[in-house]
Amino acid sequence: MLPRFRFSGEEFSNVAKVSVSRTERLLNLLIALLNTRYGLRRSELREKVYHDASGNDVAFGRMFERDKNDLRAMGFEVETLTDAGWSEDDPATTRYRIGKESNTLPDVQLGPEEWTVLLLASQLWERAAMGSAAQSALRKIQASGRLADVELPAGVQPRIKPAGQAFDDIVTAMHARHPVSFTYLAGSTGKEEERMVEPWGLGSRFGQWYLMGYDRTRSAPRHFRLSRLTSAVTTLAKDHYSPPADFSIRAELDRLPELPLRTAVVDVRKGRLLALRSRAGSAATQDPHEGPADGFDRLVLEYRDPEMLAEELASYGPDSLAVDPDDLAAAVRRRLRAAAAFSAAPIPAYTFVDVHARAPRKRTSEDQLKRMLQLVPFLVHNQGLHIQDVAAHFGITREELEADLQILICSGLPEGYPDDLLDIQWEDDHVFISQDLDLKRPVRFTVEEACALLTGLETLNGLPDLPGGGALESVTLKLLAAAGEEGLQAASIAGPQVAPADAQTHTTVRQAIEARSQLRLTYLSPQRDAVTVRDVDPLRLYSLDNTWYFEAWCHQVSGLRNFRLDRVQEVHPNGVPAVGHATPTGVPAKLFTANDDDTTVIVQLTRQGRGLADDYYAERIAELPDGGLVAEIRFGNTAWLPMFVAQHGGTARILAPADLADAASDWLAASLAAYGG
Repeated sequence: MLPRFRFSGEEFSNVAKVSVSRTERLLNLLIALLNTRYGLRRSELREKVYHDASGNDVAFGRMFERDKNDLRAMGFEVETLTDAGWSEDDPATTRYRIGKESNTLPDVQLGPEEWTVLLLASQLWERAAMGSAAQSALRKIQASGRLADVELPAGVQPRIKPAGQAFDDIVTAMHARHPVSFTYLAGSTGKEEERMVEPWGLGSRFGQWYLMGYDRTRSAPRHFRLSRLTSAVTTLAKDHYSPPADFSIRAELDRLPELPLRTAVVDVRKGRLLALRSRAGSAATQDPHEGPADGFDRLVLEYRDPEMLAEELASYGPDSLAVDPDDLAAAVRRRLRAAAAFSAAPIPAYTFVDVHARAPRKRTSEDQLKRMLQLVPFLVHNQGLHIQDVAAHFGITREELEADLQILICSGLPEGYPDDLLDIQWEDDHVFISQDLDLKRPVRFTVEEACALLTGLETLNGLPDLPGGGALESVTLKLLAAAGEEGLQAASIAGPQVAPADAQTHTTVRQAIEARSQLRLTYLSPQRDAVTVRDVDPLRLYSLDNTWYFEAWCHQVSGLRNFRLDRVQEVHPNGVPAVGHATPTGVPAKLFTANDDDTTVIVQLTRQGRGLADDYYAERIAELPDGGLVAEIRFGNTAWLPMFVAQHGGTARILAPADLADAASDWLAASLAAYGG
């Protein structure tokens, strides 16, 4: 007989010590309800599972109702049974159970090509809630069998980048059926207005994320662009709503008209802003006001969205001036004023925490139980794995895994014999399970998990050279069947198109990665405002929405660099094999690669802009009381930091070094001077 788990007292984290009683109670309640055919009365559960003899019926009743709701939120249908002629309101005659088939995920059998597509879909979400849900859903599918040996397309990593904190807040509220409120910059009036909305769906169209829902302020369905939200999203947790039964965000987005094509007149400093000039038409033949100032050229630009163009022009600071139309100039001015006001605000007190060493989000009993319910079927189908491999599969430390297993081996049928306990053992750090108490099948998908995977699969449509031919369609149908009603709610989220704008450049780079050949490219860098020719060894392709990049070893700088495909003016193999200075590491690929000689910059971010800390791989952060944070970020090129501050229009500012903070403030002052201060 293999020995049971052995622990020393020092091996438990404080979090595990605090949460173990509630986690174990929920697990034992679940096992009891799963393993009864007739059902258990509240009094029986109180005595055998809760071991509660306090006599306080009201307190116990609240605890029991809360635990039932938690189990339902995890995907378990807690049935209520009553004897004939009796009401559910009578605790003495009401029994509870969980049907063994009502909560389990149906078997999903996938071939190698389907696994390839599913892995791509699960890795799409860039960060936070949807990414965690996608990985959780994938582990549930893997729990019922071994992952097929598959190879992902050479160096290709498409990703979806949600629209900051507002995206996560709205998704959470939408799945819980709570309304939200926020301040919104109305496109029709240019004024900020308070809105209260029942969120029905979130989707990406025309390069922007949109919220569709019922606007209680206007008493009508409306759509809202997330980039126009000017405040944090507040969830009205005590309020609920019911969305339309047949709502589809993709169908709504298909009816959304594209903004009309408009013309802007912009003055640009001579010899500067090559990227903007490359998109400009001929100079204006008729001045709407007066001619450009000395040292400036007048350009004509076509655009559809004034906010997107205003963000770009604000980043150019005193090197550009929006002359016409007035709403474009007003949008630039508003961004610059917000950035200047934030930069001039008092510096808050803060204390840094190392991002890699900081304590993780406090683990709740529900989090731990969800993981353990994936862990048991995974161990059943993967007997004898090394404990470190199991921990790595679930993305946790060995200590966290041991805390989970310690709870599992102490859990079982109420007042049962030793054989009625979960039996998990190990020998030489290899984990075995011999008693699973009907927990050997993964729990069905939650709404978040179904949405994350199914939306990811739908987003892959149009990806060049997607492997498997019809694998995308077949795996989507299998997951829809497995997800059931939860899968229907995937219609509430629609991702962006990930097909690259320049398919030929994408193909050239991908073929070079597969052939391990070197490329010569002519590249336009807006940050440096220059066009360079360089030889590179391409390593991998990746995207953020439909903007594609490739990571490569650049021989000009002897280091790793990232290049946007839409800024590549010319690219072709130069006939030289790739040298192999570096290999891709980490998933996903990093948009910015830190170097030892980078400058450490202290940046303050508002709650709306806090996602930038992840985008730029902050090394230390300090949380602020208002939901914002201070981040320590390394930048290789600090000359563009004033552009960074101006672009983000009041959600980011430089605190240190002082000379960089002063440079950003001077940049903003000079920019505003051109617009009348």
